[in-house]
This record gives sequence, structure tokens and C-alpha cells, in this order.
Amino acid sequence: MIKVGIIGSTGYTGAELVRLLSRHPHAEIVGLTSRTYSGEPYWRVYPHLKGYTDLQCEELDLPRLVDRADVIFTALPHGHSVEVAREVLSRGKKLIDLGADFRFSAREVYESWYRVPHTAPELLERAVYGLSEINRDAIRGADLVANPGCYPTASVLGLAPLLAKGLIDTREIVIDAKSGVSGAGRGFSQKTHFSETNENFQAYGVAGHRHTPEIEEQLGRLAGREITVSFTPHLVPMVRGILATIYTRPTVLPEAEELYALYMDFYREESFVRLLPPGVLPQTKAVAGTNHCDLALVPDPRTGRIVILAAIDNLVKGASGQAVQNMNLIFDLDETTGLVFPGLYP
Repeated sequence: MIKVGIIGSTGYTGAELVRLLSRHPHAEIVGLTSRTYSGEPYWRVYPHLKGYTDLQCEELDLPRLVDRADVIFTALPHGHSVEVAREVLSRGKKLIDLGADFRFSAREVYESWYRVPHTAPELLERAVYGLSEINRDAIRGADLVANPGCYPTASVLGLAPLLAKGLIDTREIVIDAKSGVSGAGRGFSQKTHFSETNENFQAYGVAGHRHTPEIEEQLGRLAGREITVSFTPHLVPMVRGILATIYTRPTVLPEAEELYALYMDFYREESFVRLLPPGVLPQTKAVAGTNHCDLALVPDPRTGRIVILAAIDNLVKGASGQAVQNMNLIFDLDETTGLVFPGLYP
């Protein structure tokens, strides 16, 4: 059994890790840390997990937790995973970070967008970006994996086949994305207050969202050149889900069948990417609670564009499910282990 410790276990992504790992056939959770709920049974924080874990939340004693675990998941705000990574790696264990601390190859990019110093730039070269469908071989056997952000997951999976084949104008990529309120985390704020979000629809982080450089770096790797995108996220009055609508301009507008065949070939071995047939569009309810990414492609001859639509559950494929997928790869398991189940509907 893979012994698992989760640091920051009582946020939404931590709770999803517990939900997924508690029924994983090859994993055993050995420690759940929380400053706020130390000493409380975990199920008292998340009642839906009663009977699935009998652990109590504990204060973080990092050396003791690392001694007990084979892999540590960190579900912490940016800037808080660096010292954990040093301790975990120095003891020969694995770390999967669900935050932003190791997602960038350049320290300067991280510090510019996140406004905190990166105190372990030497670890950036060691970290592997954990988007399994794009980076599978590098993830296998890695000891430090940077789990992707939710918006970048949907955006990169939507664009990867076209960029890898060099079929679109990289100067004209517009990503218009909407997310449920759980993407803001469990902490209280005016922005996520019921009265502020219910029957409301608002953009945020316009021309400056922190996922922008992450999207650009990963798309640039696929294209083999630097890429700049226009990315605008929106907050939607729902709990879960991301729907990204991506506008691109191809060098030559393909027929719908040709475009569909390209994506089918690119993702033919991918268990969690579902390419929808022409005329069927993704919706967030269809992926809620799952590790799937649903994609659709719409060539638009009138404008000369290709419109790509991608839907994921921001807490599963956009966070914790993808982290478990990465754990499976690191420990040489079938990467679908513990992640094959339908979603919830309605």
C-alpha cells in the first residue's frame, strides 16, 4: 500500500483527495493535517466522509508525517509548499503539490505574478509539470510533481493537438472560461458570499489572472515558441465545474471531420479525455465529480476560426483527481486506478 499524507486536508481540494484516496485500492491515508481543526475527527469537518476515514485532523509535525508516508500531497496557498518540499525530498519521499510553487520553470515568472519570493529556485528544475496527458513519461518516477491549475488544465487540453501540429496562429488565442465558486476555496470572503454570487455572473482577474503565465508556458512548450494568450475567467453561481470556450484562428480552416480525426488521434489512448461527436457540446454537469475532460470542436467558416470547448470538474480533473492520477504514474500503477466512476447527475 502507498502511505499517503495530506497537508492542508480540510480545504476543498484536500477533501476531494480524502474522498478519492479513501477508496483507492493501493493507497492508505496515514495523516491529515489542519491548523483549524486539529484534534477533530475528519468526518466532523466533512460529514459525507463518515465511514470512509477514521483519522483525526492533526497539527503538522512535518518530520513525523514524512516518516510515516511514501508520498505527501500539499494543498496549501502559494508560498507554503517550498519548505515542505525540501523536507520531503531530503528524506527520499515523493511530493505532489497542488499549489503554484513549482509550476514555473523560471523563478522570475513566479515571483512576478504571485508577489512572493521563491526560496528554493533550485527545485524548479527538478519539478515535473503534472498534466498527465501531455507529460506522462516525465511524471513516471518523478519525486516532485507540480499539479496543474484548474483553468490551465482545461485550456491546455483543449489546445494541445492544434499547437502540437502547428495548425493555428499562436498570436490569436482567446480563452473565455467560467468556474464554479468552489474554485475560490473554502475560506470566507465577500466575493464568495451567497448574496454576492447567487444570480450573479462576473469576470475577475481580467488581463491579470495568475493562471495566465502557466497557460502560456505550457502552450509554448507544445508549440515550440513563446505564446501570449488573452485569458478571462468568470465566476458562475454554481459549486463545481469549469467551461472554457477557446477561440483560435487556424492557418487553414479544416473540415469538421478532419479536425475531429486530429483530436481523436491525439487523445486515442487517453482514458479521461472524452471527445464529443460533432453537434454535441460539453457541459459542466456531465463531468461533475469525475476526472474527465469533455472536449468539442466547432469550425466556423464565417469567421475563419475554430472554437474549442472544454469542460472539467475544477476540484477533480482540475485538482485532486489529477493529483491521484499523477500518484498512480509515480508509483507505476495504471493511472486510472481509483478514478474510474461516472459523475453525479443532475
